[in-house]
Amino acid sequence: MKLRHAPSGLALVLCLVAGAAPPALAQCFALAEGTAPVIRASLPADALARVTWLGHSAFRIDTAKGISAVTDYWGFNGKGPLPDVVTMNNIHEMHFTEAPDPGISHVLRGWNPAGGMAEHDITVGDLRVRSVPTNVRGGGGTTRYNGNSIFIFEIEDLCIAHLGHLHHELTPVHLAEIGRIDVVMVPTDGAYTMSHDTAATVIAQIGAPVVIPMHYFADRLLQSLARKLEKDYRVVYNEGPEILLPLKVGGERIILVPSGR
Repeated sequence: MKLRHAPSGLALVLCLVAGAAPPALAQCFALAEGTAPVIRASLPADALARVTWLGHSAFRIDTAKGISAVTDYWGFNGKGPLPDVVTMNNIHEMHFTEAPDPGISHVLRGWNPAGGMAEHDITVGDLRVRSVPTNVRGGGGTTRYNGNSIFIFEIEDLCIAHLGHLHHELTPVHLAEIGRIDVVMVPTDGAYTMSHDTAATVIAQIGAPVVIPMHYFADRLLQSLARKLEKDYRVVYNEGPEILLPLKVGGERIILVPSGR
């Protein structure tokens, strides 16, 4: 993994907008398909996982023992073998698919089609995946209780949280269920999910040393959130979509921005 300090202005514009028009969605798909790397057979000796940004809020997580998962799976799993696990939220079409590949062993929906909570807690090889249900907000307030799930990915002592389409601050119950987190993937659009004030509060509640922004479409949105976190986090750009974990950040807290290049 190569890192460089954030420049004064971000030349990279990420195609990560909720509810984008079809041409913009097509660009997202093309970006993901054109840049996702071929998954190597093994990881470096000191790495527990490789996280590859696939576009929008989808990430591929490959473990040292060859288990793989894709978050907010909409039908694209990157270049490499079919994932063992996919997680989905159904707020709009870039977070789920009605027709996941039948070869995927574990399809974890962040909502319960029958109603009630979506409750998941599975272990596949060296990967544990579990869910923490949250609510979905509409124009007049909460419209679907337990309509979204935060998914937690645990590989040995490494804990990654993907917040999905989170719409609100977390309660003490949520935080107890989430537990200690090393890396948190946070929607950063500032409108379709959470305001940047709410996102900053959620990041502080979770307290992970590494924040990976997702689900946004312009540098100004990233910078808006970064300004609210500048006392505690600095922005670092990753050269490429692939990140090896755990990161050695030396006690720092960083906002790590994956690139689609």
